[in-house]
Amino acid sequence: MKIPADLLKGKRVLLGVTGSIAAYKSLELVRLYIKAGAEVKVVMTDAAKRFVTPLSFETLSRNEVLHSGSESWASRHNHIQAAEDADIMVIAPATANTIAKLANAIADNLLLQCALAFPGLKLIAPSANTNMLRHPISQANLKMLGVAHYEIVATQTKELACQTTGDGAMAEPLEVFWHSARILLKNDFWSHRRVIVTGGGTVERLDDVRYLSNFSSGKMASALAVALYLRGADVNLIATRFDDGLPQSMHTLDVEGSEEMAEYLDDSIRVAKKGMMSRPSLITDEPVHLIQKTPYLFMAAAVSDYVPSHPQQGKLKKEALGDTWTPTLVQNRDLIGTADKTGIKTVAFKAEFDEAEALNNAKKALKAKGVDAVCLNVLSASQGFGSDDNAITFITADAETELPRCDKLSLSLRMLEEAERL
Repeated sequence: MKIPADLLKGKRVLLGVTGSIAAYKSLELVRLYIKAGAEVKVVMTDAAKRFVTPLSFETLSRNEVLHSGSESWASRHNHIQAAEDADIMVIAPATANTIAKLANAIADNLLLQCALAFPGLKLIAPSANTNMLRHPISQANLKMLGVAHYEIVATQTKELACQTTGDGAMAEPLEVFWHSARILLKNDFWSHRRVIVTGGGTVERLDDVRYLSNFSSGKMASALAVALYLRGADVNLIATRFDDGLPQSMHTLDVEGSEEMAEYLDDSIRVAKKGMMSRPSLITDEPVHLIQKTPYLFMAAAVSDYVPSHPQQGKLKKEALGDTWTPTLVQNRDLIGTADKTGIKTVAFKAEFDEAEALNNAKKALKAKGVDAVCLNVLSASQGFGSDDNAITFITADAETELPRCDKLSLSLRMLEEAERL
């Protein structure tokens, strides 16, 4: 997925790097932040400098690295001012030793001093041997940090530097980036709001080797789901195709045909419309009940208008089919038109090639499908399905808003501003 160059414009990240072999991954993390428009300042422990030099981080960030040999009280290059100047502090990688010290408010190096001085939410990405991470005291330390204004990016299971395979590897830089971007970009409107997004072109089986489908790539739905994730929504992406590089902590459902999509869609709508939603308490593990915000449904999937009347098992032999073959198709269920939309805001997507009639067709769909808004996408031979950018007309009963062509994630964030007004 293309990350917009201004996604984190004006945001200031303080990145702490500790003495783990995974420190090299932090270079890629800095690159992602800079590419998204953020300002990055790095603070390193002495142990971290044994794996990666400060010069490497200074080259990427264009900022002097804060470490034991560079702290200055004649400028803002010290642990107090560095903490004051940041919007978020990210510690990646965080060793078991650092986690233990953080949990006990020990501040015997500059990175720990920055963490203690930083009053906002801190994000840590642990990196440790499996046994070290699973040690009961390490687990207790992580739980303690969970109630002390820290958020933890889950480790991954893979072959570790100690040549054993297990849980403890630091999350990939892109995953850490998405987590931190969500902390920086979420807003009150979308936070904890249940949202369903459908995407991709459905695959309708003729037999076990042939199918009917369309060219929808699922990129628009993926971008929209990521935009909702960044704004803090409890998003569920139901799709047949997904863009690369989605946040792994975002909930996705991989489906195939329209019947399977309809089943998951109906179930998701029922769950989203429950009167209360809950999340585990960080202190007691008991559910904390929250007042339910009005759920949203964005129906971006390109659902087949017609499906085979009798899909066959196995492979149909051409010898049996003859020189010509005319499969029998039946009209498919209109998923958005027949979904239970009471108590939920719904946004449909409509792709049109006929520019002259596109707007009228979209307005008709607004009424016919009983939705709150329609996103009109006028396709052309040069800008069809699968492109990395798009332009949308956001249509409601009262207004038509042109959203100019840009990358799909930026477009999705702009689309959410319009959806907030529904």
